[in-house]
Amino acid sequence: MNLNDKNILVLGLGVSGVSTTRALDNLGANIFISDAKEENDLEEYIGQIEDIDADLYLGTDDIPLDDIDLIIKSPGIPPTIDILNRADEKGIEVITDLELAYRIKPDSNLIAITGTNGKTTTTLLTGEFFKESGIPTHIAGNIGVGILWDMLNAGDEDVFVVEASSFQLEHTRLFNPKVSLILNITSDHLDWHGNIDNYIQAKKKIFQNQDINGYTILNYDDPLLKDFKDKIHSKLIWFSVDNKLDRGIYIDDGYIIVDNGGTRERVIRVEDIRILGKHNLENALASISIGWIMGLKMDAMRKVLERFPGVEHRLEYVGEIQGISFYNDSKATNPEASIGAIGAMDAPIILIAGGQDRGSRFDDLIQSLGDKVKALILLGETSKKIGDTAIKYGFENIYIVDDMDAAVRRGYQLGIPGDSILLSPACASWDMYKSFEIRGNHFKESVNRLGEE
Repeated sequence: MNLNDKNILVLGLGVSGVSTTRALDNLGANIFISDAKEENDLEEYIGQIEDIDADLYLGTDDIPLDDIDLIIKSPGIPPTIDILNRADEKGIEVITDLELAYRIKPDSNLIAITGTNGKTTTTLLTGEFFKESGIPTHIAGNIGVGILWDMLNAGDEDVFVVEASSFQLEHTRLFNPKVSLILNITSDHLDWHGNIDNYIQAKKKIFQNQDINGYTILNYDDPLLKDFKDKIHSKLIWFSVDNKLDRGIYIDDGYIIVDNGGTRERVIRVEDIRILGKHNLENALASISIGWIMGLKMDAMRKVLERFPGVEHRLEYVGEIQGISFYNDSKATNPEASIGAIGAMDAPIILIAGGQDRGSRFDDLIQSLGDKVKALILLGETSKKIGDTAIKYGFENIYIVDDMDAAVRRGYQLGIPGDSILLSPACASWDMYKSFEIRGNHFKESVNRLGEE
């Protein structure tokens, strides 16, 4: 793709914006950068591009578009903002860095991973498979690492394992990875996409341009994904935790099996995988599917599975105080993720939940509590909504608190030795925190302070 002397607007100066800006400069583009934040809020990112000649429009959306040839949009920016409406009226194409990376190197070893839950764990685990196999590997995308600069400087043999969010996929048009993977689809980000159908359509873009030269991997246990079968034109690979397949990756007699339709190979015993829970078992099967397709040795994948500790803020063990254990699952930003966390842990659990209200229903979450959760501590915008849902189903041991410190203290007061206090919010963090990472770190700080006392 020739961008030399083209006028490119980078919309959003964050991690992906910096990577995009550096790549565009290397490609000879004329760069314009816009961000709704003021300059003093963007010093960290401006400092990384201070050697690049770019026109900055910060703290304003009054940006002239008459001479702009292309807009590269930061994934999280909603598609409904005024500048994008004006771009649409002028016929200016809007894409994300994921789309541009593909256009720059369409023949790259690009592996794209999406799904409502499990993307980060699966992306990191898959990346470790390739690194253990001695293959130059780049882990990028929604995981917080911009892809463009690495893509521009990568060798032909390098592998890119990309966590692709629905936000990124929404503004793709030609994107065609060598391997696409959808882990699951449940209701999420409806405030951004508008409705569930738009969300599903964005996810489907991960495989829409693939042909028989590519591979698509789907979760056989997800009924929605089963319906995608007739819409896929690439080689389709299934994985399943619950079903023995004629061909694919599944569980049999306590082992993960790779079955090519003629021969079966045992990869590892399920009990030897370090990460906990059925949801993480699905992530492991998905990663193994990718490794199998790409020709990795089973021994290399087995070694990684035996040591891989999981992802920070995802069922992360924080510590123990007087026999009471604390777990940080702040990355659970929707009810399905929290249901998976509860299922992965042993009873009794004291659950801390609540956060930004994005229109989710919590009936399934409350019904998953069963006899495992002995108390519910709620905070944030959804505290009353979750509490009312719990009462509807007869769960009454509910406590509403003002902040994380109070939640941790109340949990400790309710706990006895052998209990686990689990932060698994089932909601986004943006009502109280700028990110789920900051929320998780605050939880860990509160636990550590309590331990010191």
